[in-house]
Amino acid sequence: MDYVKIDDTELMALLKKGDHTAYLEIYDRYKTALQSHAWKKLGQAQDVQDVIQELFTELWVRRDALTLTTGLANYLYTAVRNRSLNLIYKRKKENSYLSSLNEFIQEGHDLIDLQLREKELRATIQQEVDRLPPRMKEVFTLCREKGLSHKEVAAHLGTSEHTVAKQMTNVLKILRKKLGSLYFLLFLLY
Repeated sequence: MDYVKIDDTELMALLKKGDHTAYLEIYDRYKTALQSHAWKKLGQAQDVQDVIQELFTELWVRRDALTLTTGLANYLYTAVRNRSLNLIYKRKKENSYLSSLNEFIQEGHDLIDLQLREKELRATIQQEVDRLPPRMKEVFTLCREKGLSHKEVAAHLGTSEHTVAKQMTNVLKILRKKLGSLYFLLFLLY
């Protein structure tokens, strides 16, 4: 039997009976045109090959249950189009997920880096505060860490408000010298 001369309807009937040669004829007859059709949608050789391979594998596996209402060519072209669109949708979804994941990871790295730098800055500032003379350290602690006003600190320590202000000015000068301009600027922001 010369399968090349058989029309699509008869090839499908033979395929349903499990005729492997009919299957190969369908493959040979439509493979190139279907690849071209898939290429227009996908533009990547591996994706085109995957779509065509899946289509023909399914055609063989489901040959018994397959009923065509529009003809073999229409069925194959529609199947390639649908599979191509599904693959495009899947890739977009994967790319979106990967992009979100990368952003999340980057934000996490940035956040961790920021937290580490903040911790280091706080430790450096605390070291310098610990080196201050006891009275200056106490004034600084009450003003900056406890949030008391100069007036409240003066009342607490039994000294004048002017003395507290002068002590804070001296503390800030010392810290600026010890920490350097950049650290001091960051210190003021905290």
